[in-house]
Amino acid sequence: MAEQLITVPVVSQGGSKVGDVDVPAAVLAGPLRESLLHEVVRSQLASRRAGTAATKTRGFVSGGGKKPWRQKGTGRARQGSIRAPHWRHGGIVFGPHPRDYRLAIPKKIRQLAKKSALNARAREGALLVVDPLAYEKPKTKMLAELLASLGLAGRKALVLTAGAEQAHNVYLSGRNLPGVHVMRFADATAYEILWSDAVVVELPALAGGGGGEATAAEQSEAGDG
Repeated sequence: MAEQLITVPVVSQGGSKVGDVDVPAAVLAGPLRESLLHEVVRSQLASRRAGTAATKTRGFVSGGGKKPWRQKGTGRARQGSIRAPHWRHGGIVFGPHPRDYRLAIPKKIRQLAKKSALNARAREGALLVVDPLAYEKPKTKMLAELLASLGLAGRKALVLTAGAEQAHNVYLSGRNLPGVHVMRFADATAYEILWSDAVVVELPALAGGGGGEATAAEQSEAGDG
């Protein structure tokens, strides 16, 4: 059986289309699995919770060690402590206490959810592949112009790099652009991909290679030769 491929456009750093690249469907995980994405995103958001909320039970509230009045003969209801929960300034019943909200998700499930999220963006036409962003120094203007040429100005964009030497310069270039998040392809999760309106990926990152991957134009010339 022939391997199923998904075609995504490749653009240059100037924003012009230079060709298409066929990505194996296995890289993008095939069908969209909403239940899987929900489980992983829920885990991601739960892991971000500090879990430091705390309240005092009656045992932690100072005072109240003495019985407020004798048991019988006063005509009032019997009381054992002024720090009981039904008293003003008393302890809290069933209040929050410090806890760990993290949910354990198997590594393979997280990887499958990431591929499923990429597949969803690819089928929407919101997965764009660009030639390697070889920024010699941080330059916000260059990255802003690239995103504008892709029609992503003012939209939430996730830029995924291949982790090459210039990756940090790309990160610094997009750090102060509102709605733009730059990170390594290997560090991206399903949550970041679903958060964005469009995903911009360097060609070597999507191909799973390093900085030595050929650009789309070089691959096209090799094919013509």
